[in-house]
Amino acid sequence: QRPVLLQTLLLLAVLATGYSYFTLLITDAQTRLARLGLFCSVFTITMYLSPLADLAKIVRTKSTRCLSFPLTVTTFLASTSWTLYGLQLRDLYIMVPNMPGVVTSVVRFWLFWWYPSSRDKPY
Repeated sequence: QRPVLLQTLLLLAVLATGYSYFTLLITDAQTRLARLGLFCSVFTITMYLSPLADLAKIVRTKSTRCLSFPLTVTTFLASTSWTLYGLQLRDLYIMVPNMPGVVTSVVRFWLFWWYPSSRDKPY
């Protein structure tokens, strides 16, 4: 449990540092908004790419046991919705970070198709 606590504290420290940076060091509102958008975009892209961290394990074991199909469906729907919304607004800070969610969801759908979960899961 200790590594989880340390990771959580590290993430909280990153967020606190980011908050301090944006509120204390950047005085120009336009610059603050642009950098905050980039900061949030990096976290969004990281969130969408994280399920693929087990990609080597999936290919090696030929099993999608470590992937969640409901999470893949939800991620696809959410990222596609946000991408289309960003496209309507012509807002790159919404559109661009959500595109990897669409792409990685399609990759995960392909993995579920290539390595059928019926071998691994009772459903």
